[in-house]
Amino acid sequence: MLTFLALASVVLLGIVPEQSQAIVIYTGWERHALVGSDIRLSCSFFSWRWTSEDVTFSWTYRPDGSRDSISIFHYTGGAAYVDNKGPFRDRLEFVGNPGRRDGSILLKNLEFNDNGTFTCDAKNPPDIVGRPSSVRLLVFEKVPIQAGVITGAIIGVVLGLLVLIVVIYYLMRFLVARRVFSLSVSKHGKKKKEGSQQRQLWTPPPLTCYPLP
Repeated sequence: MLTFLALASVVLLGIVPEQSQAIVIYTGWERHALVGSDIRLSCSFFSWRWTSEDVTFSWTYRPDGSRDSISIFHYTGGAAYVDNKGPFRDRLEFVGNPGRRDGSILLKNLEFNDNGTFTCDAKNPPDIVGRPSSVRLLVFEKVPIQAGVITGAIIGVVLGLLVLIVVIYYLMRFLVARRVFSLSVSKHGKKKKEGSQQRQLWTPPPLTCYPLP
């Protein structure tokens, strides 16, 4: 009887599906690139499970001004598939490493029309529940100065002004102290000279001798 119960427990545990947990997907926020250049769009994920052999990555693309997204890439079963009808059919390369949870792609020879939002989705069975992550691509003839560069320049200018103010403050204190010291030395020397002149001008009175009675 006990053997039967043990076998039943093993069977029941074996047929109960493994519970899935949430998967978290990461991409960049916004990328800038030049016309004619190449750019890597990164995609990775976090999962409590070991990386499954059935891991999958999917990329979709939504052009600026459009409401519809189109599939441009899919990785499954250890093979990468590029959509043969999309705008990147000849300009997309898979450069990720699924074993390291990396589903990055490389876009080549960028054009102005490539501006848009790229969305990555990943599955690591049994963890298949997760929110896809998106990155916006902006293609320019010249890459604009990013806000971080401007902020850094402003901070540098402010720090430079503060250093200049401190230097001027201590320089003024030094000049004032030097002036006060010079005046003090000059005044002390003048008093000493006047005292010497007064001693030279003073002569003792002549001695008068009187005969003894």
